[in-house]
Amino acid sequence: MGICPCSLEMFCGKSRNKSIENKNSDSKKIEGTVVLMKNNILDSNDLWASFLDRVHEFLGKRVSLQLISAVHCDPGNGLRGKLGKAEFLEKWNSTITSVAAGDAEFNIRFEWDETMGVPGAFIMKNHHHSQFYLRTLTLEDVPGHGRIVFPCNSWVYPAHRYKYNRVFFANKTYLPCNTPEPLCQYREKELVNLRGNGSGKLKKWDRVYDYAYYNDLGSPDKGREYARPVLGGSEYPYPRRGRTGRKRTKTDPNSESRLPLLSLDIYVPRDERFSQVKMSDFLAYALKSLAQVFLAEITSLFDKNPNEFDTFQDVLNLYEGGIKLPNGPTLSKLRDCIPFEMLKELLRPDGERFLKFPIPDVIKEDKSAWRTDEEFAREMLAGINPVVIRRLQEFPPASKLDPEVYGNQTSSITKEQIEQNMNGLIVDQAIENNKLFILDHHD
Repeated sequence: MGICPCSLEMFCGKSRNKSIENKNSDSKKIEGTVVLMKNNILDSNDLWASFLDRVHEFLGKRVSLQLISAVHCDPGNGLRGKLGKAEFLEKWNSTITSVAAGDAEFNIRFEWDETMGVPGAFIMKNHHHSQFYLRTLTLEDVPGHGRIVFPCNSWVYPAHRYKYNRVFFANKTYLPCNTPEPLCQYREKELVNLRGNGSGKLKKWDRVYDYAYYNDLGSPDKGREYARPVLGGSEYPYPRRGRTGRKRTKTDPNSESRLPLLSLDIYVPRDERFSQVKMSDFLAYALKSLAQVFLAEITSLFDKNPNEFDTFQDVLNLYEGGIKLPNGPTLSKLRDCIPFEMLKELLRPDGERFLKFPIPDVIKEDKSAWRTDEEFAREMLAGINPVVIRRLQEFPPASKLDPEVYGNQTSSITKEQIEQNMNGLIVDQAIENNKLFILDHHD
């Protein structure tokens, strides 16, 4: 009994189509939302960079994302997590962003099937002209898991700036021994990238957290009197500074060249630099400082004692006077509508005068509060060097300096001078009960 080739072809075709249908039925789309901030100049978006990004988008050079499985390894990729299909951010050119720097949302859809499992990371490639600040990727309704959030909080530069893929991991922590095997090599590679290789000049898009000795304190190329020793080394390895990789000086190969005095182009990992909000605050306070200097210089032309404060009122004038800005709920709402942080700082509605510094808390209620013993004690305890306070063990306090060289340095303060402020205690009792302390300024 023979078999008809047509029947066999029809039978095989039906079986093949059925398997294709089953494969397609296993796959589904996962909806995702990417939140990012475009490149900015202080409080404003970089309009030229935004225009170039749109041109790149139009030419097909887009921003892609690939999911990485946290469950299944790919034998063809060194047993790393299986990679999903690269997908692209949607409607980049049609999404209108404001002139002021701020977040923008973009949708993305990923193909998912059972062979992918739960995503534990993703690869992002930026093929645009400019960098952007990636805040989060959120996946909705991942089968068997629900919502997955990837907190990124990192600047992503164009892909050609990197020698590796930018990988971001889900918001789930693991001990090293419990890290899913498909993600282990991605984690290890990320640590290697962050450590760097210790060579070469670091660029602003590098993500290297490396350290070096303080070998840039002098300028030996200007002359021997400008040379400075290197702080740190094999014998005394600390202190350390962040490595920049600038070229060595010609005179001393152990010293690194310095930046110009007013240059801010020192290498700091881009994610650690001040945000545009913080930088705007700095600039606003810089404008206030310049205004104070300018006014002080004009005033000093008619002052008998220029370059110094004649009275305490001269100090208070740094905070008082000037133009009082209007205040009220309506004006506060209008101020909140201003998109630029620097203008908000200059036009504060909390009583601060225009181009004046905010009044320090210590003198807001009482202008002479700084003169009290309580405030002096508080500032000492909260200061940058409270270790100069020590328990007094003898009275009067004696110096450890050699009297033959420095003379008699024993304190001339008497018990009667301090006992009147000790609430009934006497000096000997206070010393015995460990209640008497002194500011020890190391003689």
